[in-house]
Amino acid sequence: MAYNILIVDDSKTARAFIAKSLEVAGIEIGAVFEAENGKQALDVLHSHWIDIVLADINMPEMSGLEMVQQMKQDGLMQTVPVVIISTERSLTRIAELKAAGVRDYMNKPFTPENIKQAVDRILGGRGE
Repeated sequence: MAYNILIVDDSKTARAFIAKSLEVAGIEIGAVFEAENGKQALDVLHSHWIDIVLADINMPEMSGLEMVQQMKQDGLMQTVPVVIISTERSLTRIAELKAAGVRDYMNKPFTPENIKQAVDRILGGRGE
């Protein structure tokens, strides 16, 4: 089963690196969607089937936390898991994200293996 993955980061370079890491990790991909902020991500989530969201925290217009909170209000958090990939190291912030429903947290920099482990852990390895 191939996954539809949404990558949310205000850095085009970071989005490209995450997409390449997914490919290198051997994750079967149906489609990769990209958004520059949480607001754009919500638009994608409302118009496409997404299996998992990989998102940054600190973005203009709508942060990753605000996006997760909006997803929770819309009921999207029940069906679409979110993994935060960020340089943020604050344990309080990470706890806040997990309390909001974030399924996993990964620090930048990361490896393709880190991404594969997170996707497999959350989606049960269904993409292999």
